[in-house]
Amino acid sequence: MGRIKSLMVKKAAKQLMNEGAFSGDFTNNKKVLKDTMPSKPIRNKIAGYISRLIKMRAQKPDGTIGQNTAAAVQ
Repeated sequence: MGRIKSLMVKKAAKQLMNEGAFSGDFTNNKKVLKDTMPSKPIRNKIAGYISRLIKMRAQKPDGTIGQNTAAAVQ
């Protein structure tokens, strides 16, 4: 099981994804966030969450993230 991310990390990551040039690479995302995030632990959490979201988006055929369908629940 993975760790649950806080609401602050999720909101910040989604907002930053719309603004910045991020990739599925954690190290690259840390470098992009270095100027905007002063706190290293929070920067690492956000960079990791962004990397995971991008990888999940690439795996789904329609590009959506976190939207359950009735077929997936059954």
